[in-house]
Amino acid sequence: MSPEIMVVIVLGLYLLFYRIYAKRLLSRRIFRLNPHAETPAHTFRDDIDYLPTNKYILLGHHYASIAGLAPMLGPAIAVIWGWVPALLWVVLGTLLIGAVHDFSALVISARHHGRSIGTIVKDIIHPRARLLFLLITFFLVSLALGVFVLVIAGLFAAPDPENIPASAHPEAILPTYSLMLIAMVIGFLIYRKKAPLFLLIGVGFILMLGTTWAGLHLPITGIDAATWTWTLLVYAFLASILPVWLLLQPRDFLNSLLLYSALIAMLVGFFILSPEWAAPAFNANPKGAPPLIPFLFIVIACGAISGFHGLVASGTTAKQMNKETDAPLIGYGAMLGESLLALVAILATTAGAFASHGEWADFYGSWDKAAGLNQKLGVFIQGTGQFVHQLGVPIDLAYTFVSVVVVAFAMTSVDTGTRLLRFNVQEIGYTLGVKILDNRYISTLIAVAAIGFFAFFEVDGKPAGLFLWTLFGTTNQILAGLTLLAVTIYLYRRRRPILYTMLPMFVVLGATISAMVMGIHTAIDKAQWPVAIIGSVILVLALWLVLEAVLAVRSIRIANRQRKVHAQVIHP
Repeated sequence: MSPEIMVVIVLGLYLLFYRIYAKRLLSRRIFRLNPHAETPAHTFRDDIDYLPTNKYILLGHHYASIAGLAPMLGPAIAVIWGWVPALLWVVLGTLLIGAVHDFSALVISARHHGRSIGTIVKDIIHPRARLLFLLITFFLVSLALGVFVLVIAGLFAAPDPENIPASAHPEAILPTYSLMLIAMVIGFLIYRKKAPLFLLIGVGFILMLGTTWAGLHLPITGIDAATWTWTLLVYAFLASILPVWLLLQPRDFLNSLLLYSALIAMLVGFFILSPEWAAPAFNANPKGAPPLIPFLFIVIACGAISGFHGLVASGTTAKQMNKETDAPLIGYGAMLGESLLALVAILATTAGAFASHGEWADFYGSWDKAAGLNQKLGVFIQGTGQFVHQLGVPIDLAYTFVSVVVVAFAMTSVDTGTRLLRFNVQEIGYTLGVKILDNRYISTLIAVAAIGFFAFFEVDGKPAGLFLWTLFGTTNQILAGLTLLAVTIYLYRRRRPILYTMLPMFVVLGATISAMVMGIHTAIDKAQWPVAIIGSVILVLALWLVLEAVLAVRSIRIANRQRKVHAQVIHP
């Protein structure tokens, strides 16, 4: 099958599943969304975290928040097993599992006062489950953001202007930081001066494109990676404590417009280029690679399903959703957009960046050679830059444009993730009775300190985040499986059909728990004791949470049986 025909089929599947599976089956039959139900954005409105928001603005915020580096990074390495396995999981995994997960997390959070999944499991499963979930979440988000900060700092760092590394993109710095200023001005004018929304967004988008062009001619050099890391941590702190209307909403919406434009340009350029597959359809045994099953699911991660998405949906997005019936567009629809981004990453690394199978095989000759984070980003930027170049854009400007997209979405994950981590710290404080952690400045400081730990603290000469990065995929997917577990019990308590969340839950937990066990065994063999110990702790917490869920189901069944007997006694 040619790449072009494959893309047309996938786009048709996205549309079909959204209209039938999401808007009809899930929304009407399973969750029974109510357009008149009062959402937390109205009930608890404070204009800092809770704020009723136009569904298209919120879609942009949510999409930009979940579409960080992972959907570009994961598929760019998963294609080492061939383009067919990666494509199948990115598309079918999203339609049947990942988008269901995001949508479900958003809905049940909106029905539980906008609280995070970690807090909701207290009511759905058992109070003990709350702390277990929150601890897994704290580790996952801290680790991910620490690595994202490292990667962004690496993209920015060019300490020697005369010798800029190939992996550095200092031309992306000016547009990235200009976007923050543009977004804050727009947020202030919209929410404080009631200026026209779409006029300001249009002007902001034009300014954003202008700064992208300016960045190519005004790269910022002479600053090392450590300095950029500290700068990013300061930014994360400020972004977490500012009201959502001042920075996050306008910035993320502008970011989403940037990504929409980039995806359209990449896809149009792809069809103009009309490339052939450089990668094989299947490559079952790459040198040094772990087994295809279950590690395909772990490596692709956010390109098909991600526990981080459930945290975003229940941590920030549910607090801003205007109506329950906005959930299909925001939850399911944004995940389709993430899948499309992962699809473009597959195309870029199998049919765009390489002119021949020989070139592809040279890059993907072994797992160790192709597995580095910077290598993944480099091949993604190279491939998608070639697509954009087909539209007549100079190749240097095309690469700059794509690098700005990459950095912009990594930055969005950092600021939204830090806010999520702040909520997580506050909820841990509430659970343990530590009232001082409810202060958003103190909880944000702790969150940023945890991110900084993974960015700066070294293990065996490597930053802790990079050393422990092998745990990210499995922990992330375990969290997604546990979220689906909570959703399934939520539906079971209400006697709703559970098959549509239970089967995905079994798939995700089965794959990730087995991968975690294999990863721990490998870490022990290599004497990587921090990885082995932390992985074991996470595995124990996850299995404990599953046990709590089993006990909760047993309690529900006993209660239902007793209720039935009682009803028979009253009405024999």
